Amino acid sequence: MRADEADEAALERYADELAEGLVAQLAGWTVRSVAHVCELVGRPFDDELRSAATRAGERCRDEVGPALRQLLRTDVDQQRTSPLALLRSAVVHPTGVLEAAGVAPLPRDEFDARAFPDDVYGLSPVSFADVDPSLTEPGLRWGAAKAHVHLARRRAEGVR
Repeated sequence: MRADEADEAALERYADELAEGLVAQLAGWTVRSVAHVCELVGRPFDDELRSAATRAGERCRDEVGPALRQLLRTDVDQQRTSPLALLRSAVVHPTGVLEAAGVAPLPRDEFDARAFPDDVYGLSPVSFADVDPSLTEPGLRWGAAKAHVHLARRRAEGVR
């Protein structure tokens, strides 16, 4: 196997690892997000709310998970978004639970309000670790491998 083939294979392994880790954490992240906002506003995270958050988490995993897998399996030169962008779109799931429960939106700074206008509870992950700390290393490996492959391709084309 040539070095570039080995790099491509490593990127594929890291992408699969990250995808599996993300999908495995989506439901729990949704529940934790709802619980966190409830704690911030002093609202009890009761059985009814936990049940609604659990159902939303399952929907999140079932809807966002396949898109994450597909994106991470897409060739790096064809990716038009990022896994974090997809995760940020997933805030609709915990947000729906909180809105249905009558939880008022949280105050946010000007940047967050402008950058994430639909994220009224400030749940958009900034990093993979915001979804779950166990995703830090897989995210770093994937990101580094993606950058390496991208740069190697550009060098091979004489672009860099």
